[in-house]
Amino acid sequence: MRFFSDNAAAVCPEVFAALGKVNQLDTAYDGDKWSKSLDGAFSDLFGTQVRALWVPTGTAANSLALAALCPPYGGVVCHRDAHINVDECGAPEFYTHGAKLLVGEGEGSKLTPDAIRAVIDPIRPDVHQVQPHAISITNATEYGLAYTPDEVAAIGALAKARKLGLHMDGARFANAVAHLGCHPGDVTWRAGVDALSFGFVKNGGMSAEALIFFKPELAEATLYRRKRAGLLFSKGRYLAAQILALLEDDLWLRNGRAANAGAALLAQAAGDRLVHPVQANEVFLKVSPAEAASLRALGFDFYDWAEGEVRLVTSWDQSADAIRPLADAIAAL
Repeated sequence: MRFFSDNAAAVCPEVFAALGKVNQLDTAYDGDKWSKSLDGAFSDLFGTQVRALWVPTGTAANSLALAALCPPYGGVVCHRDAHINVDECGAPEFYTHGAKLLVGEGEGSKLTPDAIRAVIDPIRPDVHQVQPHAISITNATEYGLAYTPDEVAAIGALAKARKLGLHMDGARFANAVAHLGCHPGDVTWRAGVDALSFGFVKNGGMSAEALIFFKPELAEATLYRRKRAGLLFSKGRYLAAQILALLEDDLWLRNGRAANAGAALLAQAAGDRLVHPVQANEVFLKVSPAEAASLRALGFDFYDWAEGEVRLVTSWDQSADAIRPLADAIAAL
């Protein structure tokens, strides 16, 4: 009955099992064999050499990535609705020691090369104005839309031409890849992405996310930033174990598909109430306050979003039988 956030979903049984397997005396911090195996596991997944660091939250992953790509006096171009701009309490500015977020516009929280140029072209190349150093996009976006490989590549080409770093906030990366049906490398490093925040907590993890650097040299200073920020856990093997469990046999992708399938059920029931196409596990509906109240009276929990609009989020652990009552209630409005 709860559809307000996939952050509230259960933890995968495979993750709990993995925690039990590492519950033994071992080297501290990130020196254990599980933490050391992350580079290889993600290099195999993406088909290129990467550096992979565990961190406890998506905010930490995003902020550390941006600190690696942007100096304190620089700027990061992002969408006005981006999580780093709206929902991270200034953490990106804090971790970068003052870099400015330069916000752009775009339907469904998507940036395009033209939208990015509209932000950066008016900036004078002089010391009196903040100069752009990086671009950050979210896949799937804050409105549940997936950037295709071609769309990312177009932004990546612009980033390369302007000598800007490119970060992807992949809090729902599994949902985006599940929708696209592409190789994860096609929508990241092959398209010009330098750093990826790979979300696992929303997708069956408990307390671990991955920060992936497709330019491995970016990781070196980040190791110090992670420690300085108080994010280097003494028993890092418990974070690494969660991530490795979700990577095994593509469990992360299966969970993403399961959550997407639930959202598709709701979308089918919603009809012309849909505000955006449903491409991941978020559904935005046009409903009146009275209609929203009637759904809540039936026991369904969700967020109010914009005026006359609500957000529903499905999770990896919600079966069709668990979702169908809400679908029926929406169809009956």
